[in-house]
Amino acid sequence: MRAFLPQYNLQRPVSLAEGLQLLHDQPGRFRPFAGGTDLMVLFNAGKLPAGDFLDISRFEELKGIEVSDSEVRLGALVTYQEILHHPVLQDEFPNLVQAAFWTGAAAIQNRGTLGGNAANASPAADTPPALLSYGARIELVSGQGRRSLDYSSFHLDYKKTALRPDELIAALIVPRPTQPRFHYYRKVGTRKAQAISKVCLAACADGGRVRLGFGAVAPVPAACPQLSDVLTRLGRNPLQAEVRQALHQEVTPIDDIRSNREYRRRVAENLLDQMWSEYLKWSP
Repeated sequence: MRAFLPQYNLQRPVSLAEGLQLLHDQPGRFRPFAGGTDLMVLFNAGKLPAGDFLDISRFEELKGIEVSDSEVRLGALVTYQEILHHPVLQDEFPNLVQAAFWTGAAAIQNRGTLGGNAANASPAADTPPALLSYGARIELVSGQGRRSLDYSSFHLDYKKTALRPDELIAALIVPRPTQPRFHYYRKVGTRKAQAISKVCLAACADGGRVRLGFGAVAPVPAACPQLSDVLTRLGRNPLQAEVRQALHQEVTPIDDIRSNREYRRRVAENLLDQMWSEYLKWSP
């Protein structure tokens, strides 16, 4: 059942400065609204609480992909389609491109934004595992200035982030590689397309350092630092018992409408095995 439209108030400032002023003057009142691909699902189902929304879709300062010698800066309003068709991302960050490809159909990919996917804070979202695998940082902006966090510390708990009421996500930043690296991204869902993830694993390895990003196996997108450290110490050797022990400590799935914890735990083990098998065959 669709929600009742007159119960909602949408403000449409034309600049980032104007939007940040609204958030500063009335902290906690406005909920940012960009592509709306998550919020409109709730609205159409009659489950979106009535309230005040802030349309940030016209903020030019939050748009665009900037490439420097050391990093790629993706504005919060960058869409999945922009990610899919960017040559540097295709070449150097295939996990992120693959995540964008698996995120909905073309209509969603044209409207949905990278910043919105992070702000929505779903542990089953497709892009967070890829960002974690690349050691991304997230930049937050308010009327008081900007601050940068490791993306692995942005998600605090289920649907809870480090974003303050007066802040917006400005950008996601990924460091460019300085040497050849191994990439792995695999999403398991009910179908091969347009399905919410049951389990997702992204991995990246360079210079012996292994970084992971798991989706849908914990209250937040999970970097699994203990497991990553064990794999890094292991080098290019077959998996050992301590790897599975570390996995079980950091992968804590739940039962829900899409799957159950035992299935998710087993699939996480299988994906890790598959990833490592491909890593052992990889030649830099």
